[in-house]
Amino acid sequence: MFKKLRRIATVRLGGSMIYYLALIYSMTFRLKVINDVEWINHLEQGGRVLIGCWHQQFFIGLRLFLRYRKYPTCVMISKSTDGDIVSRVAEAAHVFPVRGSSSRNGGPALKKMISRLQQGCIAGHLLDGPRGPAGIVKAGVIAIASGADAAIAPVYVTANRAWYARSWDKYMVPKPFACVTVTFCPLMKLPPNKDNQDFEEQRQLLENTLQPHLKR
Repeated sequence: MFKKLRRIATVRLGGSMIYYLALIYSMTFRLKVINDVEWINHLEQGGRVLIGCWHQQFFIGLRLFLRYRKYPTCVMISKSTDGDIVSRVAEAAHVFPVRGSSSRNGGPALKKMISRLQQGCIAGHLLDGPRGPAGIVKAGVIAIASGADAAIAPVYVTANRAWYARSWDKYMVPKPFACVTVTFCPLMKLPPNKDNQDFEEQRQLLENTLQPHLKR
């Protein structure tokens, strides 16, 4: 039965159903957004923006896609069965899915993300996904931001009441009517990479910015 439901979820209709059910559920949250003005101003003045968060805190993404729907958006989604489902949900939210990850089809996916950013999209990226380890920023986000000359908007999510899955990332699902706060950190405008040391410093800076806000 579970396998049959997963197959249904990989088709467009199934993804749309999941999207609307999850969106309706997330509408019960009392949502507060802090400091999105900075990256919006940067974007509207012609800059490029890549929004990065932990895999654990991504559930609220559907509300945020709706909130910022005036801006074309793309996200990188792994080439897996779960990725097929997430891709259909993203399409229902009018978000362009770029298929690939650091472990599967990484090179072409990175280039596609860079291209979409250069064409005027904002990009969303799960910093430690899709397989973790939790709280470790993968190098891809720095490669994308550097390649597209984009600023990174680190973001973290907190909820006063939530469930946490028994998964590698302790995936967070806020409980109905929870107070959910989405906080955008100051934009990170990365200097051009000249060598591997610069690259690692940039990755570590982003990791240090968001690690304190990860539920262990």
